[in-house]
Amino acid sequence: MIEAQGLTKRYGAKTAVDDISFTVRPGQVTGFLGPNGAGKSTTMRMIVGLDRPSAGTVTLDGRPYAALRSPLTEVGALLDAKAVHTGRSARQHLRAMAATHGIGRKRVDEVIDMTGLQTVAGKRVGGFSLGMGQRLGIAAALLGDPRTLILDEPVNGLDPEGVLWVRNLVRYLAAEGRTVFLSSHLMSEMAQTADHLLVIGRGRILADAPVSQVVAAATSQTVRVRSPQVSTLVELLAPHGAGATVVEPGLVDLTGVTAAEVGEAAASAGVVLHELSPRSGSLEEAYMSLTQEAVEYVTHGTPDAAPGTLTDDARPAGTPDPALVAAGGRHATHDGGTR
Repeated sequence: MIEAQGLTKRYGAKTAVDDISFTVRPGQVTGFLGPNGAGKSTTMRMIVGLDRPSAGTVTLDGRPYAALRSPLTEVGALLDAKAVHTGRSARQHLRAMAATHGIGRKRVDEVIDMTGLQTVAGKRVGGFSLGMGQRLGIAAALLGDPRTLILDEPVNGLDPEGVLWVRNLVRYLAAEGRTVFLSSHLMSEMAQTADHLLVIGRGRILADAPVSQVVAAATSQTVRVRSPQVSTLVELLAPHGAGATVVEPGLVDLTGVTAAEVGEAAASAGVVLHELSPRSGSLEEAYMSLTQEAVEYVTHGTPDAAPGTLTDDARPAGTPDPALVAAGGRHATHDGGTR
């Protein structure tokens, strides 16, 4: 179990992580989401002792990382796949790591096979593609067969087969009762992989809840209706609080009503329906809603954005939804910068 209490990290006048508290529990995949500069990497680095907190604590099974007797066999981490001696082969790199903890060569061969590196294990790491480097980083994280895995962007650079392999791997490890904590910018992949989410923005926890709860709380449920008499149906449902968004002629998305209510109203009025389908919000929509006021680096000209909604300056942080933040967390808004 990973536990953070009042965790804070400052770099001079910049506050990268601002008084956050959270728990990453075993037996589930916990996803870590946030915009660039939100504090994700800094938080992960503090967990494994690469950065020292300015205040607060973070422990693994009740102990700081520096107090672990055999770190590699207790915590496996992938934070920077490029942090490898480029003149060594993949096998040499893994054997050198294994030697520091008395891990045998058999285990090195096992993780090479597990990560699909068999054909390149004897080649120098300096010639590896981005995807091969990621596989080597995952192999290193698995080397000690640890109970806790911390993976920063593990599918970066992987092809579809590799992405599917990582998804199945982390879910399998979590099912064994291990603690799995991973970050990713791929919302569709996180939606299929994670059980629980931590969303961070400007160094503050914006959400700490199961994936389904995050999506339900941050997005609206709609009912898509296709009908040659759609305007009649919208007029019938308006007194009941239904809102309508036209998708195309004859097709609308309704809010404020259920699919059953729409179907019953259509039947009673003799309105023909060609499509009636309830639609839930996506994780991507929920993420964008949660982090829209916590984006550090903002671009211009996004086609789907309303005019005037984007600026060059970082926006002021918003107030996180209390329903999504774990009890005991600190949720005050923050005006400082992040790293």
